[in-house]
Amino acid sequence: MRIDLATDPGRREHPNEDWVSASLPASGQGGTLVLLDGVTPPRDDAGCVHGVPWFTARLGGALTELSASRRDLALRDVLAAAIRRTADAHRDTCDLSHVRTPQATVVLARWDRPEGELEFLVLSDSVLLLEAPAGEVAAVLDDRLDRLPREALRTHASADALRNAEGGFWTAAADPAVAARAVTGSVPRARVRSVAALTDGASRWVDLFGEGDWRACVEVLRTEGARSLIDRVRALERAGEEQGAGVRRHKLHDDASAVFAEL
Repeated sequence: MRIDLATDPGRREHPNEDWVSASLPASGQGGTLVLLDGVTPPRDDAGCVHGVPWFTARLGGALTELSASRRDLALRDVLAAAIRRTADAHRDTCDLSHVRTPQATVVLARWDRPEGELEFLVLSDSVLLLEAPAGEVAAVLDDRLDRLPREALRTHASADALRNAEGGFWTAAADPAVAARAVTGSVPRARVRSVAALTDGASRWVDLFGEGDWRACVEVLRTEGARSLIDRVRALERAGEEQGAGVRRHKLHDDASAVFAEL
């Protein structure tokens, strides 16, 4: 088994709000991966004295520990418990009811013995990729944000009205009940050659710049590594900036993280 991961801040003067981790049991028969993309508030008025990097570190740490140690829990229950644990850590000092209280997208994957299952969970717009032994790649996506009309997200006020609301999109914040909204599933581990997860700062290589499909993305991860995929994205961003084209999203350079596990 081989695991490779990398993360890079969008701006050197701003802390990285992503979290990425992977763990293997001593037996070497299974493993877990966790990937979070912290949601940057438009202003410093999110009602929290800690900030998004603190939140993603706390939530990511709880998810890493619980997904590995509580294999009796389904991944939705793991996410709910981790959100509750993180909320308890700052509910006495922060306004957790604030619409912009620190929050994050979530990708979880957990696999067992070779004859067992690979479970997965995706919440919001990070991406999970499952590669079959023959090379086909399936992308597991929570596309609710992408299905919203762009005009509905034009201002912070309108986007806030759709955040963690019916008819809108969902992120991990302070309410454990949001775990029930995640996209989940499982496949036999024997049908998975590799698994990868990308924050939207890294998935830009495919879904923004169109440099290749998800299969080509997995091949870059396998042959060149997670760091190389992020470097490719940064080069495309710089080229677009120099040509005056810019990036068609709200951030020219976003935090970017990728993890690849070859089973």
